[in-house]
Amino acid sequence: MFAGLPELGISNGEDLKETLTNCTEPLKAIDQFQMENGILLPTLQSALPFLDLHGTPRLEFHQSVFDELREKLMERVATIAEGKDEDRYVKLEELLEKSFPLVKMPSIQPIVMQVLKHLPKVPEKKLKQVMADKELYKVCAVEVKRQIWQDNQALFGDEVSPLLKQYIVEKEAALFSSDLSILHNFFSPSPKTRRQGEVVLKLTQMIGKNVKLYDMVLQFLRTLFLRTRNVHYCTLRAELLMSLHDLDISEICSVDPCHKFSWCLDACIREKFVDAKRARELQGFLDGVKKGQEQVLGDLSMILCDPFACNTLVLSTVRNLQELLSQDALPRDSPDLLLLLRMLSLGQGAWDMIDSQVFKEPRMDLEVVTRFLPAMMSIVVDDYTFTVEQKLPSEEKTSLTYPTMLPETFSRYIQENRVACEIGLYYVLHIAKQRNKNALQRLLPALVDTYNDMAFGDIFLHLLTGHLTLLSDEFGSEEFCTAVFDNFLLTSFSSKENVHRHCLRLLNHLHQKVLASYMETLMKTLEPPKQSSESVKELYTLLKEKLEASKKSPPEPEEAPSLDLGLHPVTVPSTPSTPTTPL
Repeated sequence: MFAGLPELGISNGEDLKETLTNCTEPLKAIDQFQMENGILLPTLQSALPFLDLHGTPRLEFHQSVFDELREKLMERVATIAEGKDEDRYVKLEELLEKSFPLVKMPSIQPIVMQVLKHLPKVPEKKLKQVMADKELYKVCAVEVKRQIWQDNQALFGDEVSPLLKQYIVEKEAALFSSDLSILHNFFSPSPKTRRQGEVVLKLTQMIGKNVKLYDMVLQFLRTLFLRTRNVHYCTLRAELLMSLHDLDISEICSVDPCHKFSWCLDACIREKFVDAKRARELQGFLDGVKKGQEQVLGDLSMILCDPFACNTLVLSTVRNLQELLSQDALPRDSPDLLLLLRMLSLGQGAWDMIDSQVFKEPRMDLEVVTRFLPAMMSIVVDDYTFTVEQKLPSEEKTSLTYPTMLPETFSRYIQENRVACEIGLYYVLHIAKQRNKNALQRLLPALVDTYNDMAFGDIFLHLLTGHLTLLSDEFGSEEFCTAVFDNFLLTSFSSKENVHRHCLRLLNHLHQKVLASYMETLMKTLEPPKQSSESVKELYTLLKEKLEASKKSPPEPEEAPSLDLGLHPVTVPSTPSTPTTPL
């Protein structure tokens, strides 16, 4: 416990034991030992017997003095470090030399750690001693650990790895949240709120102003993104940079070439829309990538691959198409739309770019603009024509039925092109938001076969299940249930457990609205096999309990949520030759 005292010429327990073993008068020897090793203050000697009379043990007195002196010394260390003296670090290093032998003594350890914390460059020998001792490493300040980590990537990786795992677990848990709502979903928290998350704050603190550690974290994120294809690592890459921006860490922000691009995009994500001014800024950053610096595109593509960025870009694309429809303009005539597609394409190609190490913007398929988007608009025209037809007086109505087939170009592109597929999926969300049952029943079967099974990804299913709550009353119709379940969700639930979970999430929320006979069939179909995960079994059990409880008590009427979805309706001029409607 008192290791290190002899090195400093201070007696310890062993010295007292030896003195008492070899002396002839123990009491005199104890007095002498106390005199030599007590507080060296002559005026104190007469006061100590007075404390004895009050029954105050000498240990208690010395301990209180020691604690007071320790606090004063720690304050003094901080004052010296924050001062302007040129030799302030020399003083601290001298103090470190004197105190370090006592680093294992619990009462002295805080002082040694305080000195280490305030030294911008701890002597290499001392760093190695701290690193070699698990207990010392555990209690040393993050400022000291940074100096150890920057030359020891494996150790830093061990510290960062659990945080990265925790981050992914939290993001995936949010996608399977039991709370289904269009107003409070995965994309609801603002960027600033997300950056207050535990993992981002811890990583930001671990990095501090150390560019080397920041680069290491980015390398970990790139490697994990490559290994897993998990897009949440892209979110963390953007959040980390903007967290350092919030703290005004110019040492890092000024050297990250993606900083200004991320800052501008972050503002767009906050507004859930890319306006014309910011679109020009973002284009300027993309066009400004100089020859020889193409590697920056790898990081820019990761930032654009962030689901929050992608969500903003596609929402902006849909809104842009609304405006084009209202102006009777074609997609190819909109520079803003072309830029949004360019950024979507760059984000969607992030994994390929980092994997191949070929840092070149992917060539955008122009037929997405010239063929796919017009095909999507034709679906809108069909819908509009049918709606107008229904409003006509009965004598003017024709026998027009709602179309069931989709343009071949639309179906083909959502199967073969990832950017087109992303836009197509968000269009489905958009019509669900409008509570357009007919269009939804027409489109859902087409989502069974999409590029890379994107329609069965957790992000889309999370959003779709939330949007379907707006059409809760429609689940009383077998036709609508068939479209949602038989023609879409149930086509892959047996091979994709995540789809099974989303089905059960939806039913846990809407079971009272679903046609009773259909619900009975669904319960048989969705019963989890033995190899299912606990989460699926728990959801199924919960649903079963809810159904049994609802048989005993009648359902309460449900209030429809008020909506402010940020997508403003656009009035469309209708002309006989080109009947159009807002997307």
